[in-house]
Amino acid sequence: MKRTRSQTKSNSISNNNPQPQIKTLNSSKIPFPAKKIPKLTTKKPILPPSSSPPPPPPIAKPLSSTGELETALNHLRAADPLLSTIINTFPSPQFSNKITPFFSLIKTLISQQLSNKASSSIENRFISLFDSQSSILPNAVLSLTPTQLREVGISGPKATYIHDLSTKYANGFLSDSSIIEMDDEMLYEKLMSVKGIGPWSVHMFMIFTLHRPDVLPVGDLVVRRGVEKLYGLKGLPSPSQMEVLCEKWKPYRSVGSWYMYRFVEAKGVLPSHTT
Repeated sequence: MKRTRSQTKSNSISNNNPQPQIKTLNSSKIPFPAKKIPKLTTKKPILPPSSSPPPPPPIAKPLSSTGELETALNHLRAADPLLSTIINTFPSPQFSNKITPFFSLIKTLISQQLSNKASSSIENRFISLFDSQSSILPNAVLSLTPTQLREVGISGPKATYIHDLSTKYANGFLSDSSIIEMDDEMLYEKLMSVKGIGPWSVHMFMIFTLHRPDVLPVGDLVVRRGVEKLYGLKGLPSPSQMEVLCEKWKPYRSVGSWYMYRFVEAKGVLPSHTT
């Protein structure tokens, strides 16, 4: 049978391509759903309504206030039976020193690393540079030259310390009134910024000039020795141990520390009678 031209063409295509031809797509052209990129916001975060800072802690009454020392002694007797024995043995402390904070700090700087006799002599010569002790004011001290201070026995470094203290008073960084009104933490921070004044000096100033009731001089060798003897320890307590051992004395650790001086002066041996 004779094939037509159209049939021959059809068979030829069928024999050469037995499988149907599949059209492929270029992968670069495969459509993907577009991702939304979040926009960066410029809105400021919502802050809680502003509130005034908390008020500073109240300043404890000085130990020289009427009735305050007796309250302290009663508290310590009840809180620590061992310390109670010391309190009942020695006379009560006296906190009635009348001296301005400024001059007291100058005395502190003068007396460093000196015996009581030597420091007292230099203090008297220093006072002689002024009309009276009441006229020892910051600007008057700043008018003195280092040479004048050395002539009365004040060393070069101590002259620098005294001028630094006077400058901080003159520019308002410190003042007698602000020192009295500061809480213990702020006072410690401010005084530590004065050249020549360290932790021990600050603690002594707070106890014996300002009569602050709750100061524990953890670095004081005599106080540590007293605590060692009081509690029968095998060695000097560390500052952190002092904090723990004397916790029960709060809020009158200044008074407990004062009695440690008396205890050590008695060589850790109490008299057989009490007063």
